[in-house]
Amino acid sequence: MQNSSPLAGEEGARREAVGRRGGKRNLLPLAKRMRQQPTEAEARLWSLLRAGRMAGAKFKRQKQIDDYIVDFVCFGTRLIIEADGSQHANNPKDLIRDDWLRAQGFRVLRFWNNDILLDTDAVAGAIHDAVTRNA
Repeated sequence: MQNSSPLAGEEGARREAVGRRGGKRNLLPLAKRMRQQPTEAEARLWSLLRAGRMAGAKFKRQKQIDDYIVDFVCFGTRLIIEADGSQHANNPKDLIRDDWLRAQGFRVLRFWNNDILLDTDAVAGAIHDAVTRNA
């Protein structure tokens, strides 16, 4: 019987072996590839979020939470940031995913790639508000 452990990416979390274990998929190789090949919008967001630049919040990128990979997460404020392209418009799988993440105590903010690239200051302001509202 497996003891419950913190969510993947949190302090003290145990990495699981490659493959399926405990009903969870190991998405670490995919997450690593996604970190190495970010979209332009993800790279822009990371430049805002990394190294505690957003009100001191510690964000991680492309982290696995259960059977999902989130673009950016701050476990301290339970905030997830997603950079979305057109494939996410009215996507029912995203609704299910977001509902599950919210049930785990996370807040999820989604931004369109165009907004990230063309109105970076407004996106940064919205993220800052979300981070400091929970501080």
